[in-house]
Amino acid sequence: MSNQDESSNLFGNVIYAYTRAQALADGVLVDVSQTAREAGFRWPVALTHAAWEDCVAWSEEDSRRQVHQDESGRLWDVLWMAINAIRCSSGEMSQTLFRLYRVPRDGKCQEALLVTLKLVAGPGDAGEPVITIMLPQED
Repeated sequence: MSNQDESSNLFGNVIYAYTRAQALADGVLVDVSQTAREAGFRWPVALTHAAWEDCVAWSEEDSRRQVHQDESGRLWDVLWMAINAIRCSSGEMSQTLFRLYRVPRDGKCQEALLVTLKLVAGPGDAGEPVITIMLPQED
């Protein structure tokens, strides 16, 4: 009996499955794999929309109101701290928390504040290894 047959018997038929590809297409996940490869990642990497908005998103208007920054630099900061968290981990866990400083996008703050993100390594839609970076309270 296959694993799928066993889970169908245990839980019943799957009513609906939301795939990683659908989440990427819908904007629920933001694919950052190209930049992540430059930072040293070997697997595809995506950020949740909430993590992107909190730690990466930055416009020219934000720079005028707060302090000059850009999205590419902010993304690099997230990925650099994430790859270092992986390098410092024991390698036996599928998720790890890491911290970085970022200027909150609130229209007034000009100093970087410490934020915690969660990195989760798991299977993609076809069972391939993928990484997702999210806020700590996200699944």
